[in-house]
Amino acid sequence: MPSAAALLAWYDRNRRRLPWRAEPGAAADPYRVWLAEIMLQQTTVAAVIPYYERFLTLFPNLAALAAAEEGAVLAAWAGLGYYARARNLHACARAVAAAGGFPRDAAGLRALPGIGAYTAAAVAAIAFGQPVVPVDGNVARVVARLAAIEAPLPAAQGAIVAAAEAFGTAPEARARPGDFAQALFDLGATICTPTAPACALCPLRAGCAASRRGIAADLPRKAPKPERPLRHGVHFWLVDRQGQVLLRRRPPRGLLGGMTELPGTPWRAQPWNDAEWRAHAPMPAPWRAAGEVRHGFTHFELRLALFAADVPDIAADGFLRPRAELAAEALPSVMRKCVAVIGG
Repeated sequence: MPSAAALLAWYDRNRRRLPWRAEPGAAADPYRVWLAEIMLQQTTVAAVIPYYERFLTLFPNLAALAAAEEGAVLAAWAGLGYYARARNLHACARAVAAAGGFPRDAAGLRALPGIGAYTAAAVAAIAFGQPVVPVDGNVARVVARLAAIEAPLPAAQGAIVAAAEAFGTAPEARARPGDFAQALFDLGATICTPTAPACALCPLRAGCAASRRGIAADLPRKAPKPERPLRHGVHFWLVDRQGQVLLRRRPPRGLLGGMTELPGTPWRAQPWNDAEWRAHAPMPAPWRAAGEVRHGFTHFELRLALFAADVPDIAADGFLRPRAELAAEALPSVMRKCVAVIGG
């Protein structure tokens, strides 16, 4: 069995300083822990930090976030991706504020909007000292190597979770569940990395089955991913004589729900021919080709053809914003790419 005491001793010497992490001996702020965990879903620490710090200046506590308009939350989130997280974050803040505070256990946390098994365990362990082990990508990698679990992901996830829970039953882990969870995060991020793990520096090397067998760098194995399909769309940059750009709001649910976009066609498997995309243009105008944007989503690749036009006045569904104010809009990353290509 790996040594939880050795892991915690290593963590006490090497813990990362992160803006959402409490100082040694200080109590964690549940709001900050929860906010960070939601932002860190599918996103790296380096990418999250500037968003997290800016978000806290706008919404410094749960009450401020709960009282905010959804549009303001989406605008603050713009560029971070996976926008359902932002809508669920806002809904969760309102639910928690109405209840008078966060539930303190993983089961209660999991009942809230946008909180799954991992996030519930992370907040319960770090913010409330509950003896549970959150299993994210870093923890899954560490545990797969410690236990030499050779079945490929995602099929191996159940075995990895069971091994992590067994490791978490050590008395030292149960005495410091928040630190134990964060020690596993840090070990995976800095020592037990996806490629070329630094096994010689690992405090758990003596108890690592994969290290003993010389297969640590090969684990966890992953099943081949299917090729992502390609979708096509057309979007329009329409500007009036006052320099205002036509925008519209996406439907509140679904991909990029509630975000702001340039008007455009649906996204589909076949490219759009001239007659088809013109039928979706917001209004008749002297459209000119203005470039192309490529963007990757989790389940598909997107290729957008861009067309631009200048008109005296805009008579079309949507709303107008001065070009200089587009940075403050809740534009997702793919739309910011379009603005950069067309509007420079």
